[in-house]
Amino acid sequence: MPQGKCKLIVIDGLDGSGKATQSKLLAQRLNDLGYRARTVSFPDYDSDSSALVRMYLGGQLGDSPDDVNAYAASSFYAVDRVASYINSWGRDYAGYDYMIADRYTTSNIIHQMAKLPENEREDYVNWLFDYEYNRLGIPAPDMVIFLDVDPDVSQKLIYGRYKGDESKKDIHEKDFAYLLRCRKSAMYAIENLGWISVECSQNGSMRTIEDIGDQLLAMIKELFDA
Repeated sequence: MPQGKCKLIVIDGLDGSGKATQSKLLAQRLNDLGYRARTVSFPDYDSDSSALVRMYLGGQLGDSPDDVNAYAASSFYAVDRVASYINSWGRDYAGYDYMIADRYTTSNIIHQMAKLPENEREDYVNWLFDYEYNRLGIPAPDMVIFLDVDPDVSQKLIYGRYKGDESKKDIHEKDFAYLLRCRKSAMYAIENLGWISVECSQNGSMRTIEDIGDQLLAMIKELFDA
């Protein structure tokens, strides 16, 4: 069932939204349907290319996300992505029908654009897309899905992930006010950049993994006739 050009599907969201889980599930279901699909995940923490990302998130460059400006931090993540593309998934990208990315350039829009005044958003997006897709040469996504989770629910999930140990949180996860700004950045992208939002929490709780996964697969089928 190959479709020709590989479709790059990005699944993004705030911390605790289930990005990794849904990316793997979507790839599995597409493979079960006879397509060639695989996942990629960013940052690539197993690679030296993520060293600056790890320093940034670990607080070695400042205790607050705002201690590193949006353009500098964006570059940390962009370099990690292009290294991953060159050394790994870019080699066989054209041989797949679907590449499912757990976070991507889109994460810079969510987390780094949140540091900027609203009147600078458009300039930042133009710079970011030109930098990563044109100058660095990684592929632009064909579809971006934002897993929208109520921030309070997201915080509960992060708390559970670390079993209440606040020391395990990175500088993004520690700053709830910053995460609220990040969600506003995502809402901007949904309204202006064509992202698709999927509501993942209802009445203070998460929807089931299977329920969300069913919705994502249906969306892929509808858009790409999968």
